[in-house]
Amino acid sequence: MDTNSRPAPGNSPFDPSTLARYGRLELLSRLVVEGVMSGLHKSPFKGFSVEFAEHRQYGPGDEIRHIDWRAYGKTDRYFVKEFEEETNLRAYLVVDTSGSMGYAGRTASKLEHARQLAAALAYMMIKQRDAVGLATFDTEVRSLVPPRTAPGHFSVLCNTLERAEVGGETPLSQVLHKMAGRIQRRGFVIILSDGFDNLENLVSALRHLRHRKHEVLFLQVLAPEEEEFPFRSPVQFRNLERGDDLVRLDPAAVRKTYLEKFQAHCRGLAEQLRAMRADYHRVSTAVPPDQVLLNYLAARAGGSRSGEARV
Repeated sequence: MDTNSRPAPGNSPFDPSTLARYGRLELLSRLVVEGVMSGLHKSPFKGFSVEFAEHRQYGPGDEIRHIDWRAYGKTDRYFVKEFEEETNLRAYLVVDTSGSMGYAGRTASKLEHARQLAAALAYMMIKQRDAVGLATFDTEVRSLVPPRTAPGHFSVLCNTLERAEVGGETPLSQVLHKMAGRIQRRGFVIILSDGFDNLENLVSALRHLRHRKHEVLFLQVLAPEEEEFPFRSPVQFRNLERGDDLVRLDPAAVRKTYLEKFQAHCRGLAEQLRAMRADYHRVSTAVPPDQVLLNYLAARAGGSRSGEARV
């Protein structure tokens, strides 16, 4: 992939890190995609047919012109026609909004970064006429938007993402098992999470998704402080999942052990995903969303199923 003719993300007049301070999520994601990634995405499941496939119930974001009025006359309910070309790729954005995603050190919070990445991915795929859905969760699934292709659907997704708030604690593995059971048709499941869960349980849930024939991309969103543990003086740590656990530690005494366990967890997650032929990309909140997506697309174009997005 040749990106030499494209403006460097940090030098763009529409720098996402600047826009994030005053731009709406919808505008921000449009600028990220239009300015940096336009034309790079091609759906791997496209181009087979444009024959009628099925009806589905009309919902927010669908265009009125797609309503099947004959079906309405028979059932007194609104249905939209879908065609094979529109149903070849169904993507599901699964965004973690549990307490740990609220961490913000010297950058925006992990949730804010995940929100921007999810919106940019949604816009990129809808622009290519792929159907995109969304699930957000903390202690339970908080929102579930079915995948659709209509242009107005992007606004629905952005509004849902903007309303998402940091919540409580739940194992990511439980949510993914539930998603695997709910998604009936083969799809592309994109998980945006810090991945803080028991590794064995998490891998089991990811295998469940792969067993159901879903393509999987795991974007592990991490703060620089979590990756580097730069703390020096004695500091008090608070459990963001529950909010009531306070522990005062000497960082020098635990830094080596923490980094060893942290790196082992991330390495194990990446290796397990690669073994099941799924994609893994480690994302730092210090890296702008446009650069994250460029790094991921470059890695995928080069045949790699795992990578990192760092400054």
